[in-house]
Amino acid sequence: MSTETTWGEAIKSLPASLQNRIQRDQPLHPYTTLRVGGEADFFLNATHRDEIALVASLAQRYSLPFFLLGEGSNICVSDRGVRGFVLRNRCQEAEIGETTRVDAGHNFMRLFVKTLQAGLSGLEFAVGIPGTVGGALVSNAGAYRANICDLVRSVEVVEAGERKVVSPDWMEFSYRDSCLRRNGGKPAVVLATTLQLTPAPKTAIRLKAKDFQYQRILKQPWEPSAGSFFKNVNDKALAESLPTLPAPMKSAGVVPTAHLSEACGLKGFQVGGAAISPRHANFIVNRGGASAADIRAVAEEMKRRVFERFGVRIEEEALYVGEWE
Repeated sequence: MSTETTWGEAIKSLPASLQNRIQRDQPLHPYTTLRVGGEADFFLNATHRDEIALVASLAQRYSLPFFLLGEGSNICVSDRGVRGFVLRNRCQEAEIGETTRVDAGHNFMRLFVKTLQAGLSGLEFAVGIPGTVGGALVSNAGAYRANICDLVRSVEVVEAGERKVVSPDWMEFSYRDSCLRRNGGKPAVVLATTLQLTPAPKTAIRLKAKDFQYQRILKQPWEPSAGSFFKNVNDKALAESLPTLPAPMKSAGVVPTAHLSEACGLKGFQVGGAAISPRHANFIVNRGGASAADIRAVAEEMKRRVFERFGVRIEEEALYVGEWE
């Protein structure tokens, strides 16, 4: 195949068993937690990581547009859809132990339940975090001063057409970020990871997780959302200047974006069917019939008002996917 290869041609080189499962012009809104998004040119539900490796290698070798979708949280897919190939990761294998090996497509919260049943601590913060293990890795998911990067011992990836196992350093983890989130980042996808967990009494694990779950139930909205839309702000001077910010956050120099949004009077702000939740000012929710453009318009207004009042530029935790103006 030449460098001019298109997906229509490239698909012909895949096994017939895969070709027969590929769908054309597949709407993506049913596969996102925000329930927005246009169509994918080509779409496949992958059930084994070998399938993902095969399609990802093909995309990388011929520089074809490609997006690996998990459970659709933490993203906002354009109304115009996604050009090229969207591969939905439905791979669910997990080998549970102090060293746990798990597919990137495994549901993150269900993985915690399995580790709880095995008396293994470390993933309690996963309670209530939607999405897959792969999504958690890409965004370095965390809560309550715990992050998945602290547990990672190795990652299986496909990079530049090559399947290999790499160390955590390869991911370049930082706060709610990794090399795979950044524009112009590594041309790679995650297939699986190995996590190091710690034996602990099941009762203690359960109590810790229940506390986290209770806090989420109290604060988080029930309407469709991408989760927390913006990253929190690390700014010691700003934190110390806010009289109502809790002392531990002032000391850490961390300002929840919800705190800034609420101070700007943004709870309930609405564009079309999209709104900032009255329950949590860092959640943009779909109240029914919202478009991706509505969601982004709300996000842009939130950024504008926070900058106007506090002089800080908040950064999206959710990723914009597909074709945008």
